[in-house]
Parts: sequence; C-alpha cells; structure tokens
Amino acid sequence: MKSAKTMPPRADSQSELEPGLYITATPIGHARDVTLRALDVLKACDAIAAEDTRVTAKLLAIHGITKSLFAYNDHNAARERPRLLARLKKGERIALVSDAGTPLISDPGYKLVRDAIAEGIAVHAVPGASALLAALSLAGLPTDRFFFAGFPPHRAGERRTFLTELKSVNATLVFYESPQRLGETLGDMSEIFGARQAVVARELTKLHEEIRRGSLSDLATAFSEPPKGEITLVVAPPPELAPDYDRAEKLLDMALPFMPVRAATDLVAEALDLSRREVYERALARKKSRE
Repeated sequence: MKSAKTMPPRADSQSELEPGLYITATPIGHARDVTLRALDVLKACDAIAAEDTRVTAKLLAIHGITKSLFAYNDHNAARERPRLLARLKKGERIALVSDAGTPLISDPGYKLVRDAIAEGIAVHAVPGASALLAALSLAGLPTDRFFFAGFPPHRAGERRTFLTELKSVNATLVFYESPQRLGETLGDMSEIFGARQAVVARELTKLHEEIRRGSLSDLATAFSEPPKGEITLVVAPPPELAPDYDRAEKLLDMALPFMPVRAATDLVAEALDLSRREVYERALARKKSRE
C-alpha cells in the first residue's frame, strides 16, 4: 500500500521558515494577487529587502503585516549587498521583493542571488504575479517559444540597433516600455520588424487595465500620444519563410548522380527542413529528366 504524499509545511510561524533568501513575488496591481505562501513568508521572515520601502509598506498594511523593511535597489545595492549577505550568513530569513511582480525580472537582485549561492546560502523562490507572463497569456500570440527583451534602450539610435538584432528571433517578443517612449518604440518596431501583429497591455490587473491589439503600425498611430501607466508590449514572431525549393533542386542535382532517389531525398529534406514528400516528387522529376 502506497503511503500518502505529504505536503511541505506552511510557514505559519517563524519557527517553520528556514534560514535563507526568499525571492518573493508581489502583485503587479491587484492586491489580492499575492499568494498565500508569499504572505506566510512576509509574516515569518526576519526582514524584507524592498526596491522601494514605501510601496512595500502599502502592501503590508493591506494584509495587516508589520515587518522590518530596508531598501535594496539599483542605487544602493553595491553598499547594501555585503550587509545583507552578512545577515543571511548569520541564519536570518530575508525576503527580497520588488515594487511589483517577480524580483529580478527587469528589477535588481541578480547579483545578490549570485553572491548568496556562492556563499552557500539557501535561496528560495516564492513565485507569483509577473507582468511578462500575464501579458503573454492574454495576447493571443504564440506562447510555445518567447523571448523577453526587457526595456529597449532610451536613445533612438541604440533602440533601433537593439531592435534590428531581434528582428530574426523566431519567437514571440515581450518588452517592457515607458508610456513616454511607447509611440516611438512602436514606430521603430513597425519599420524594422515589418507588418507584425502586437499587443499593448497597459495597467495589467489594475482598475484601468487596457489591452489593445493590432498591427505595429496601427498601434504606433493609436499611441502617438503617451498613455498613462505600466506598459507590457508583446510582438508576434516573424512570418514563416517560404520553403526554399529552388535550393533543394540545386542540391538534388548535385546528389542524384551519386545516390538513389530516396537517399538524396532524405539528405536534402533533412538539411533544409523541408517536406520529404515535396522533395521526393522533385527528385523523381529531376531523375526522369536526366534519363
């Protein structure tokens, strides 16, 4: 008889929370999107390292949590990181949170996690809300493969170079962007990426959430005036290229004098990732034309 699987204990009390660094996701807008486990960790940890303590204090107040807060962000990370690591090495339990969503996703924290791992400190993921995944899930664009590119560069020339490098990435592209630069970025994308479909997700999970779908050029026109709020931008992958059967026939002409039709077909279809049936029909036709 198989024994029942046991679930890991909830961190309902301080004694149940193991020492270490807890990468804790917080809501991207709607306060009730915080997970039960995240609330357990925030209640039981020794302190919270927050990107902005004022933002985190509001979330804690909503859920009736009183906890020691200190800032950990891009401006003070170099100074605070050694202090934070020293506390962790003493066995403290510290939660790392960003202003919204999952820490480290276009937010500070990567170097802290890297250094904690190097010091043998336990690092725990407390997953939850993410604007990246929320926008991708409702965009209606392919999700089997996606590439998160973060924030495009501020300067126009650097942004265009950045987008040109992404043009051939065969995946749905996801960006964060400021409302002030949204129109310019969409215009650059329309020019560089071409006629692709895209989605602008604004203020996700908040009162004034807006999802706008359309071509990049249409969206660039729609957002010529900067909107308000947080922006996540999802762009469709490049259109599939037409099968290169001209090249296939050239390769068949080189292969057929030296191997059977089926062997030449297998070789060319595999090399060019083409339909074996289509290549085989062309191989037969070219073989007969030589007889």
